Amino acid sequence: MVIIQNVGQYLLDNGIKPSIQRIKIFDFLMKNHEHPTVDKIFLSLSDEIPTLSKTTVYNTLKLFQSQGIVNIVNIEDHETRYDCDTSFHGHFKCLECKNLYDFELENTELNINKFEGFKITESHYYLKGLCKSCLSNKI
Repeated sequence: MVIIQNVGQYLLDNGIKPSIQRIKIFDFLMKNHEHPTVDKIFLSLSDEIPTLSKTTVYNTLKLFQSQGIVNIVNIEDHETRYDCDTSFHGHFKCLECKNLYDFELENTELNINKFEGFKITESHYYLKGLCKSCLSNKI
């Protein structure tokens, strides 16, 4: 879980000029761990920020991603979600309720040493199945 006390300063520290929209979008990502889509962020913040547009949300997330403070999560081809937890971890998607869950991974569990001489810039670890809640509903 990502907890940042001063989002404006965090953005500045990462080379991003803070604005109300940028601060609110990043704050929303920190408080909503379901890895929201652009639509979810827009719909959730549009009442609070009437001047907000989907284009602003999309461009802000693209900027955050380029500065390394947000990761894109693409488990499904038709669905792009965003995660402000940039630590090394995986994602589990429930096929029933469609929720995403983070799970811990350790670099030592993966045999990536065979890529000596390569520069790995991105890695994704996804699992799909049924979450505990959906599984218990099926019994």
